[in-house]
Amino acid sequence: MSGERDFFDRIQELTEGYLTRRARRRRIKKEKQRRKNPVLDWIEAFLWAAGMVLLINQYLVQAYQIPSGSMIDTLLIGDRIFVNKIVYGPELLPGLAKLPSPVKPKRNDIIIFENPSYISRGPVFDIAQRIIYMLTLSLIDIDRDEAGEPKAHFLIKRAVGMAGDRFVMEKGELRVRFAGEERWVNERDYQTGRNWNHRISRLMDTAQYPVLEAAGKAAAYADLGISPPEELRSAAAGLGSLRYPDYLAHEKARLETLRGALPQDDRYRMLLARHYLGWYVPEGRVFPLGDNRDNSRDGRYFGPVRTSKILGKGAIIYWPLKRIGLIR
Repeated sequence: MSGERDFFDRIQELTEGYLTRRARRRRIKKEKQRRKNPVLDWIEAFLWAAGMVLLINQYLVQAYQIPSGSMIDTLLIGDRIFVNKIVYGPELLPGLAKLPSPVKPKRNDIIIFENPSYISRGPVFDIAQRIIYMLTLSLIDIDRDEAGEPKAHFLIKRAVGMAGDRFVMEKGELRVRFAGEERWVNERDYQTGRNWNHRISRLMDTAQYPVLEAAGKAAAYADLGISPPEELRSAAAGLGSLRYPDYLAHEKARLETLRGALPQDDRYRMLLARHYLGWYVPEGRVFPLGDNRDNSRDGRYFGPVRTSKILGKGAIIYWPLKRIGLIR
């Protein structure tokens, strides 16, 4: 009986000691907080909030602002969106290796990726730019060109081609030969068959292609140092009225003329191969295109992009309020 009472007395003593020490620690903590400088309190709160914003932006979702019309009508200039960064595996640190993910980009996904033609100003600046961009929820972008416009460090496009696909363009319209198949399919027919309701926008009228092609031929004459025939100059005179010309068609006409004039020059044969053979998507890459085909710098200019460079998937438009909704 005495031993049992001693046991409970010991338990009570330990409990009281623990509660006393905990109360003392809380009292000391409160005293320190009362003595702390209010400015330091604000700084501490700001740093904690900034850290949370960075963690969320880096590993979960990030805010982006749409800078151009390359994705009209899916995304409009000035739209602010959230990008799902965890779906394909987030980067460990800005610009460094990505964490693995079982989910890979699928055809028709809206993806954001590093611009392959972007010229970096150095890793320190890139990291600083991305941190500021994330902290301000895309409101401040310090990476600007000589005209004060934000540089296209990242691009947001639609994943149109997967590994093994081949593409060719004919007057701005895309034809696809899917991996393992022999027939070519018009992109619009394929889209209709899958019940995809996003709109492929064209700003250039197909009736204007003769003007564009004549301008390309005239440019080839200029490259050769020859004055073009009067009828060619007249046909190309309307180029200035084309607000969004198909530069690929212009370049194809220029190269064909140069190739005809200088058949011994293999440079033009090799450059023309892309226009005749189109683009092939290797394993581990995706072919991105803008929905606004006549106003988009995309895979047609820099080729397929590595899946390791794809940072996330477009998820939600959150601003302006009238456009709130899922991105499809």
